[in-house]
Amino acid sequence: MTNVLERLRSGTGVLGDRWQNLPRPARWVALVLIAVFFYALPNIAIPGLVTTETDWATTLFTVSYYVLLALGLNVVVGKAGLLDLGYVGFFALGAYTTALLASDESDFGTKWSWAATVPVAIVVVMISGVLLGWPTLRLRGDYLAIVTLGFAEIIRVIATATPALRGQRGIGDIPHPPGQYADGTPLFGVIDARPYYWLGLTLIIIVIFAVRNLDRSRVGRAWVAVREDEEAAEAMGVPTFKFKLWAFAIGAAIGSLSGVMFAGQQGFINSKNFDLIFSILILAGVVMGGSGNIVGVIVGGALIAYLPERLRGLKIGDTDAFEYRFLLFGAILILIMIFRPQGLIPNRRRTQELKDREKEVTVGE
Repeated sequence: MTNVLERLRSGTGVLGDRWQNLPRPARWVALVLIAVFFYALPNIAIPGLVTTETDWATTLFTVSYYVLLALGLNVVVGKAGLLDLGYVGFFALGAYTTALLASDESDFGTKWSWAATVPVAIVVVMISGVLLGWPTLRLRGDYLAIVTLGFAEIIRVIATATPALRGQRGIGDIPHPPGQYADGTPLFGVIDARPYYWLGLTLIIIVIFAVRNLDRSRVGRAWVAVREDEEAAEAMGVPTFKFKLWAFAIGAAIGSLSGVMFAGQQGFINSKNFDLIFSILILAGVVMGGSGNIVGVIVGGALIAYLPERLRGLKIGDTDAFEYRFLLFGAILILIMIFRPQGLIPNRRRTQELKDREKEVTVGE
């Protein structure tokens, strides 16, 4: 059993080494082919993978905004090491900014286009991230988690109680993204979810490149220093508070993109869309996939969105097991974390930390 676990834990490291050893042109060709495959995925019916009870393209769109949220939360949790339990608040702020500016049902009555609301939502949510982080980022660990959890609940309560936000009655008539086919038919409608998935996939690719560039910059190195040892980073002259604010602001901006995309596809939002459990699920996806590793959090975020939909049509014999799907979903998550405590595709540093701890336990025994 020990040998099996060791092979599971080391397998992704071997694949990562092989990837790094490939020539740069070969890696770019592989990335292009992977991107082409994912753009074609809504039109490919892969046996055993396609969801049967939910439209396949709709499932893929759900996966896309979960992955986008996981990438944003990974900046805060995986890169800077800040435990954020209220990330759904940024998602909600992005969606409500679009709804208030673009919907006919909004009390503002401005009727912006969906595209025009995107930069406004990003700026509004980034400012909210800074406003939240400014008084709270001097806290650490559990204390920071409690404050961010409170932030998410405050956003939900305000959305429920404020007449302009319409609570559970919600705001409808939110316009879809612009665009049309050659014959003049709208590209983004209510029937075909494929264009929304392609939009989400495009945003994911842009975010991946942006975050990768940040990783290799002074900002990324500062985040690693803060995550590993904040006191040592301060002693070495790293302005830790400033870089933690940067992490909160950038993570918030990515969350707002997901919220704007969600509002544009649904055409309707209400306060029930932004329950606290949503934040917990996204955090679970980041940890399960491999906190700090971009590929890992993509896999984790995708599984968190995909598994409940895949289990929706599950049958045990002749019995419909729909009501047990979340029980099975939870059991799958537990098993993954038992066998892969560092995540499915872990960060190398995180993997080494777990190995060092295992050695310490073994020596102690």
